[in-house]
Amino acid sequence: MDALVTGGTGFVGANLVRELLADGRTVRVLARPGSDRRALEGCRVEIAEGDLLDRDSLRAAVAGARRVYHVAADYRLWARDSRELYRANVDGTRHVLEAAVEAGAERIVYTSTVGALGIPRDGTPGDETTPVGLEDMVGPYKASKFLAERVVDELAARGAPVVIVNPSAPVGPWDIKPTPTGQMIVDFLKGKMVGSLDTGLNIVHVRDVARGHILAGDRGKAGQKYVLGNRNMALIEIFRALASFTGVRAPRFRVPYGVAWLAAFCMESAARVTGGAPEVALDAVRMARKRMYFSAAKAVRELGLPQTPAEDALRDAVTWFVERGYAPRPAKAA
Repeated sequence: MDALVTGGTGFVGANLVRELLADGRTVRVLARPGSDRRALEGCRVEIAEGDLLDRDSLRAAVAGARRVYHVAADYRLWARDSRELYRANVDGTRHVLEAAVEAGAERIVYTSTVGALGIPRDGTPGDETTPVGLEDMVGPYKASKFLAERVVDELAARGAPVVIVNPSAPVGPWDIKPTPTGQMIVDFLKGKMVGSLDTGLNIVHVRDVARGHILAGDRGKAGQKYVLGNRNMALIEIFRALASFTGVRAPRFRVPYGVAWLAAFCMESAARVTGGAPEVALDAVRMARKRMYFSAAKAVRELGLPQTPAEDALRDAVTWFVERGYAPRPAKAA
């Protein structure tokens, strides 16, 4: 077996599976029993049912896999019990990596996030070397991913052949759930984005992120990390790019941070009473106080990371969401 992909039923994982298959590699996907597998539509893969907290299922999944891509994570910006995120993202990462090392995997690629990296105070883009600490993490999701990286560092120091990749904000096809960034695009297409926060993201095509994982496995240096990103864009710039090829009007006013915080606080309070999930999480608003700008120069230089134009990534996302019925067809052809 050429590769095991954990999280292969998710957004980044499913695109990674497709890139691996396109390269002619055999792929096994770790999936929970009864999980939503629509993102693997048309993919000829072996399914290994298991769970990140079930060590026996992980040993079976990694058996014979030359490369292990640990993409799976609990990606929620709000959870009723934050301990669930730490169990999946920290304990689960240790379990997968230890199983892969014991099985003799030639290379392990761990999927982190730019959210676990530092952001310079002077407004310049962050990178793999920007100083950062646990106290800089906003919310349990980022904190759990930061701590998971420390698990990876620990195992790398003991000789594990593991590389870290830090995707920024991927957009594109097969965003089944959708992710928070994908949901933002869907809401824009539905005309729900009437205001914009003063923040920014690093936009990257999800296929470039998937290819970056493969390149990290092929060319990355053990113990190193690589930002998988592309273009830094203010949020209003993203909306204007979407407006340019959809005909949907971009937001015309900026929402003050205090107003957004209060709205999210009310939504979370209501969610705790109703048992549902808030439409906007407080942590998402807190994160928006900083522009999530990063440089992927190291990955471009050392790995050959592709740099598909951000407009193409947004266009592909719109096309996929419309074709799949997530949003109405816009006035202009996407």
